[in-house]
Amino acid sequence: MKSLKIADTTREEREQIVAESIGNLSGLCDGCSPGIAEMYQEYIDGKKELREINAEFRAGYMSGAAGPERSGCGITE
Repeated sequence: MKSLKIADTTREEREQIVAESIGNLSGLCDGCSPGIAEMYQEYIDGKKELREINAEFRAGYMSGAAGPERSGCGITE
């Protein structure tokens, strides 16, 4: 498998990598694809590696910042 790092790819190759991973970018009418395509634009532009973008995306889910607060288990000491 060829390296996906910015240093090892051209802009055209990065566009193709993202397009093949996401699917049909020319049909950005389903409401979801535009956001995903925009998310990877910094990779295509050579500004951020894929691993950085994916880590930032996952961090929002792992932080729990937007999730509900715990109410406790109801057992008092």
